[in-house]
Amino acid sequence: MFSTTKYDVTVIGAGPAGLAAAIAARDRGATVCVIEREKRPGGILKQCIHDGFGLVRFKEKLTGPEYAYRFIEMTREREIPIFLNSFLTDIKSDDDSFMLTLVNSRDGIFSISSRAIVLATGCREKTGRQIFLHGTRPAGIFTAGLAQHFINIQGYMPTKRCVILGSGDIGLIMARRLTLEGAEVDGVYEIKPEPSGLTRNIIQCLNDYTIPLHLSTSVTEVHGQKRVEGVTVEKVDENMKPLAGTKRYIECDSLILSVGLIPENEIVEKIDVPIDARTRGPSVDQNMMTMKGGVFSCGNSLHVNDLVDYVSESGDIAGTHAALCAEEGVPSRKLIPLQLKGKLLYVVPQFIDTNGSEKAILFFRSAVSMETAQLRIFSNGHDLLMKKLKRVRPPEMERITLELSKIPSGIDTITIELESVE
Repeated sequence: MFSTTKYDVTVIGAGPAGLAAAIAARDRGATVCVIEREKRPGGILKQCIHDGFGLVRFKEKLTGPEYAYRFIEMTREREIPIFLNSFLTDIKSDDDSFMLTLVNSRDGIFSISSRAIVLATGCREKTGRQIFLHGTRPAGIFTAGLAQHFINIQGYMPTKRCVILGSGDIGLIMARRLTLEGAEVDGVYEIKPEPSGLTRNIIQCLNDYTIPLHLSTSVTEVHGQKRVEGVTVEKVDENMKPLAGTKRYIECDSLILSVGLIPENEIVEKIDVPIDARTRGPSVDQNMMTMKGGVFSCGNSLHVNDLVDYVSESGDIAGTHAALCAEEGVPSRKLIPLQLKGKLLYVVPQFIDTNGSEKAILFFRSAVSMETAQLRIFSNGHDLLMKKLKRVRPPEMERITLELSKIPSGIDTITIELESVE
């Protein structure tokens, strides 16, 4: 029989969201621990040596490791235990607590009992198989994050001449990084008619280094046996189908994939936490509590964020309310769903608890690019918030605050609408 340690709040994941949640919960008076499968805390930030982090939270331009270090130091100051190299093998829930079974090389199999848990497991990259990439399966096909790990953490140069498929932010950043290290980047190829990354990364990573961006173009075949020898690219139509007569062969030794991120939430299947099909993360209220009482979600496991500052902000909210839940028990909630209308891709949170906090921070993405858009939140014909937005794009997340005191009593739905305006 293995030992069981009790905590008020257990945070799963020691990235920027998990550390922020742990700090917030501890500051609220809860006993807290953090579970991390890697040998060091910090999450993906450990390998993000470029700057641009912390502008919102710290009003400074930090590198990823610098940003992570600040949170690691804050957890140390609060003496929050972090179980490193530890793997969660099982999770069960009863009426008022959760039992987590873990394993690591130091303690063997052990368990933790917790009144509340915070899911901060981050996200993972899509692979070539997940986008049905045709051709052989030679060495030299990397996700952008893996290529970044090779260069920034292990000190290995993974390519001399490469093609980058997908214009997500990691791919754009790696186009610049590989160029700086002496590799030849033939270009970035994006199947959509507009780039998928932030505008600042298009400018700083591609334009400043004269790396071409090919829109409405995709890699349709990989060539090579033991190692990538080249790829075929083709133009695509509005339905993303290859256009006849546009095939072009590019000689290269690597294909770098930046084709999307997926929140990691497999563990919640064991405790029946509903997942939003739009975000692929749990459905939550404005306190970051999922539809299962006592389970909270934050960061990129909730939805994929643009800025690490917003990742940490959601961790703050989740940790604060997880501590409150551990102290007072699962609150009685009156949940009102947020219904989407117009040109919205998704919104988080998906529910408003009118018995909860006084305000709700809403994160949302537009489904299409618009030069000027109007956001309207209303219920039963009563406007709760109206706001005009300049140049909204699907890759760039928007953030607004909704004062819940404006919500009239007796309503059962709230609608959030985004439309283009002149």
